[in-house]
Amino acid sequence: MTEVYLRRLSRWQAEQQRAAVADVHVTAYRGAAGAEYRDRQGFLDRFEQHVQRVGFDMMVADAGGLVGCAYGFRVERTGEWWSDFRGELPTDIEELTASGRTFLLAELMVLPAHRRHGVATLLSERLLARLEADLVVAAVDLERRDDGGGKGGDGGGGDSEGGDSGGRPANAAQETVRAWGWSKLGLLAPHSPSAVREVWIRRPLR
Repeated sequence: MTEVYLRRLSRWQAEQQRAAVADVHVTAYRGAAGAEYRDRQGFLDRFEQHVQRVGFDMMVADAGGLVGCAYGFRVERTGEWWSDFRGELPTDIEELTASGRTFLLAELMVLPAHRRHGVATLLSERLLARLEADLVVAAVDLERRDDGGGKGGDGGGGDSEGGDSGGRPANAAQETVRAWGWSKLGLLAPHSPSAVREVWIRRPLR
């Protein structure tokens, strides 16, 4: 495999490379035939908003072109991100959110040809290494992704690099975050049943 280099992008650099990042998104998610344009435009619309969020930070993997990326930002102090959380949100999570100490891993994706080589692990570790946050959260789609695709929206992602066979999670994204030491907190359950996602959390390594 071609050597992969990691680099951090500023907010301005991320905006300049949005087209290349969208290309990675379309390929990583392998949308249904005919859905590529919708998937790409939807991602670009979200990305434009995400880049402007407080605390935005981004890492990309490059091998003569982008092959993966990870980015995130601070969860708003208002707690709006948790509005669809099913059940009672733990008090400490509410307090960390209100104090601006919670970081959302919004996107983590790697091209199929570069999966299972540790790229997603390195991206996430580098992104989270310098955080001044006390909690990191990610939302994982519940649908099965046997191809090991990324996960995203206002969630996070992976490339199926870890996990064991006992109690195997339903998809590659769940398998990956569990292997990285994340813990499942509960579900985000908006009005559409197809949009239900699992919330996973971890404390940054100091």
